[in-house]
Amino acid sequence: MDDAGNIPNSGNPSHKAIAVTAGEAHTLLLTGDGSVYSWGRGMFGRLGHGSEKDELLPVQVKFQNPNGGEADTPKIVAIASGAYHNLALAGSVTVIYILDYCMDGQLGTDGEDTPDENSIGGVYNLAPHLLNKFPESHPLDSSTGVSEVEGKGSIKIHAVKAGGMMSMAIDNRGTLWMWGNCPQESKGEFSLVSSFIPMPILAFHGLNVAKVACGNEHVVALVSAGESNNGEDLVCYSWGFNNHGQLGLGDRENRAHPEVVKTFGEESPWTIYDIACGAAHTALLTRKKKSTELESKCWTFGLGDNGQLGHGTTQSALFPTPVQDLPQDISLIGIDCGLFHTSVVSSSGDVWSWGMEKGLGLCPDAGRGSSDSGDALSPLLKPCAPYQPKFPDPVQVACGAAHTVIVARDGYKVWSWGRGRCGVLGTGNELDCYTPTKVRWPPATEDSEEEESKSSLEQDREKEKEAEVKTETDEKLSSALNELKQLQLKLSTMEQYASILHGCVFGKPFAEQDVPASLKDSGSFNIAKEWENMLETADHRTLMRLEMFYRDMLAGVKDKQMKRRIKEIVKECLQSPERKN
Repeated sequence: MDDAGNIPNSGNPSHKAIAVTAGEAHTLLLTGDGSVYSWGRGMFGRLGHGSEKDELLPVQVKFQNPNGGEADTPKIVAIASGAYHNLALAGSVTVIYILDYCMDGQLGTDGEDTPDENSIGGVYNLAPHLLNKFPESHPLDSSTGVSEVEGKGSIKIHAVKAGGMMSMAIDNRGTLWMWGNCPQESKGEFSLVSSFIPMPILAFHGLNVAKVACGNEHVVALVSAGESNNGEDLVCYSWGFNNHGQLGLGDRENRAHPEVVKTFGEESPWTIYDIACGAAHTALLTRKKKSTELESKCWTFGLGDNGQLGHGTTQSALFPTPVQDLPQDISLIGIDCGLFHTSVVSSSGDVWSWGMEKGLGLCPDAGRGSSDSGDALSPLLKPCAPYQPKFPDPVQVACGAAHTVIVARDGYKVWSWGRGRCGVLGTGNELDCYTPTKVRWPPATEDSEEEESKSSLEQDREKEKEAEVKTETDEKLSSALNELKQLQLKLSTMEQYASILHGCVFGKPFAEQDVPASLKDSGSFNIAKEWENMLETADHRTLMRLEMFYRDMLAGVKDKQMKRRIKEIVKECLQSPERKN
């Protein structure tokens, strides 16, 4: 087990992961120096590398300076991943870069922008695309006729979030912006409406949105009633599709506008500090209000068909319900949801997962053995390694559609597990991993690649020597096994012969107890003495059997001798001179 002092490049911000997000089949990672790396499926250009090529290992994403020219590339401060697209927030200029697939507007482009060399038919971009639609999207003040931006100064985005086919951002005034597939009321009916430019959520006007999460078709937000967020007065709102109770409002009615999740009202002893959404379920982390204890509680609600709620059943839940099988005295620092699984990580480095296929999120036909298959209806502890149950110094856990990623070692080590196709696990291959496996992080530099090449050459030579030794050993082993097989065949034949002979003499099959004691003890055998001892201990029936056997054998021998003598006499007569005359 290595310790922090042995971590290569420890203290180098370019090798320190400070955030990780995961999409349908790709992973995004942000480093301490503002660089972004991506790997996994490249379809629709979601990796932002200028092509649709899959990447099996982390590859850096290149961002153009928004001011043009050859100036330094922008420093990214936040990232987010939807199913097929990503968001990256540049801190110094407060702009958002969009990576990848544009279906129903989640990229925030309406097709009017002139497509560049990295765009495909105006549908999706192969490289990061700058989004600058926020200022013109602010509502007008009725008294002045100017936008709030012009009245209060330009906004600054400080957080981004993505999920399914929608994108979200929170600005410096606590305003929540949404674009893509947005849950709205259209023509008197609830539906998902495509918005090609960011639109503010007017229901939160005057409030401060602190955090937001979105699933495929629903949204959950934490909102502060005051101008600042102190973490104690956050109110939970939800809206969108609610066919499985994923809004936590106690029913299955869809909501076009945010409504308060009353379970965590003013009278509740719990306050929410983290939220996550799966395809049709929601998970929350809470702690006790005004308490110095580190005790956390995880709550889930919505679709439970695959155990993704962790309640020990496959039933859905319409209200937030605590996950009872998690330890009660732990401090949970992160939570995330895949399509049908959920994962949490504690401050001490314990990771629990539950849901489809043992909490891996894999489809049931993933080829696992029957003994290991099946959904995890309650939390399962995921050890870092057989000898190391905890992930040291954990930072964050992230769930893709069917894979999970955790950043630990204060950001210098990354593990992943789950579905591996297209290289989404970052291990250099496309194999599924049922236990945590180290991601090839940090990426190899030229020097490290040269050293790795030398090391690889030495390893190849060592493997060749091992192969030669193994071949020689295998040949010797094969020869020895053949000899052993021949000996076993001979022994079997001798055992059969001894059993037949013993049966003829004593009238019963040969058994282990029939082996003479002297042969067992000393390995030598005095047949005359053993025969005498046998006669001495034999009962009347055995003696009669032996006498009959002796007579039959003697008669047979005499008969055989008589026949041979007759043949000899006949032969002599035929060869005599008198017979010839």
